[in-house]
Amino acid sequence: MGEERRHYTAEFKRQAVEMLNAGKSGREIEQELSIGSGMVYRWRRELAGAGRGLRAFPGNGLPRDEELTRLRKELCDVKEERDILAKAMAFFAKDRKRGSGS
Repeated sequence: MGEERRHYTAEFKRQAVEMLNAGKSGREIEQELSIGSGMVYRWRRELAGAGRGLRAFPGNGLPRDEELTRLRKELCDVKEERDILAKAMAFFAKDRKRGSGS
């Protein structure tokens, strides 16, 4: 009979890709994690093709993983908004100082 297909969480895949990016060879990682040949390279392509990597590997994780991904994206968006607001405040504060000194 056929072998049952293994499913890996998105976090597991990301960690395997991080190992590859840290300098380990794909073969070493595949042997260490007992995954199929070429899988880590495929995951790296999928992760790179997903923009910031937040949408990579949809549907393979647990609901908790999906919530974690959603919260990480939301945090990234909030940080970006905060940075924009901080720059705007600095701009207007500088402009205000210039205007009141005349």
